[in-house]
Amino acid sequence: MLVLSRKKNQAINIGKNIIITVVDVQGDSVRIGIEAPRSIDIYRSEIYQDILSENMKAISTKQHIVEMLDQDLKSKII
Repeated sequence: MLVLSRKKNQAINIGKNIIITVVDVQGDSVRIGIEAPRSIDIYRSEIYQDILSENMKAISTKQHIVEMLDQDLKSKII
């Protein structure tokens, strides 16, 4: 992990087209602004973890349905 110190209104560039700017600092809270192409998804970490969890549930459900259909098909053949 790269750790940088920045002050209010200072920025960090990531690649050619992402800029993260410190907008405000109040106590332990830092507000940041992110400039990035619309094609790049940006999520708070806790929201991203929820999305990953829901995707895993959906995959698991699809796999379960496929297994049930496969078993049903096998029982009809035998």
